[in-house]
Amino acid sequence: MRNLFNFILRHYFFFLFVLIQVICLLLIIQNHTHQRSFFVNSSNRIAGSIYKVHSNITQYFALKKVNEQLSEENNLLWSMIPGSYLKTDQNIFTFRDTLHQRQFSFINARVINNNVRNRNNYLTLDKGRLHGVRPDMGVVTSEGVIGIVKDVSANFSSVISLLHSEMQISAKIQKNDHLGTIIWEGFNPTMVTMLYIPPHVELEKGDTIVTSGFSHIFPEAIAIGVIGDFEVRRGDNFFTLDVELFTDFNNLKYVQVVKNIFSRELHELEILSRTRR
Repeated sequence: MRNLFNFILRHYFFFLFVLIQVICLLLIIQNHTHQRSFFVNSSNRIAGSIYKVHSNITQYFALKKVNEQLSEENNLLWSMIPGSYLKTDQNIFTFRDTLHQRQFSFINARVINNNVRNRNNYLTLDKGRLHGVRPDMGVVTSEGVIGIVKDVSANFSSVISLLHSEMQISAKIQKNDHLGTIIWEGFNPTMVTMLYIPPHVELEKGDTIVTSGFSHIFPEAIAIGVIGDFEVRRGDNFFTLDVELFTDFNNLKYVQVVKNIFSRELHELEILSRTRR
């Protein structure tokens, strides 16, 4: 404290000068409209800049919470799409006074590991058996199909990516419902191939490809991509389509795991049908 007083005494002329300048500045601002307006505008501009920086910092650290909220909202929207409901006859399902019964529900998950460089690619999610995830469940995002759950532990799950040589997904051309099969030939992580489209089908570049709904894994009309090119390859009797994916597999963060509520019932029925043939 003594050193502080000694410092002030040694430089009191300077501090006195600063004090007088501040008083003069205040008097000018108070008694002149133009200067007062300039000062107020400058103060507002500086304060606004400070608030903007503060807001940007706050928003940055809140991104995780925002992403989780968006994921929850996406989950709710997914559960409301028509493909998540099974159209039934109310004369049969007498316990429900409705024409539609939910068939699919969705579980939010975060991608904690991902690969797009290999011939057979996998993802790892931060949800597992304790969260309701089971093998053979589909995985999607708002942009399209991601893959199918392969293995599950208590808290994590491994997903076979759409970018996998053994992946096959039933799909259709949205505008005319012609069915085909989606595979990945292992060359380009932004593109897959669609097979078995008859040569009489009218195709155009830009046509949308979606899931067919003819499986227990994905609801109908989940986006996959658009036709980039098509041809009948030599020795083949069908069109082969190059499909440009909607999903950027190199930038996956949050996904939804698809749960088919009737999966066990459908599986048991199909097993019974096969044993009786």
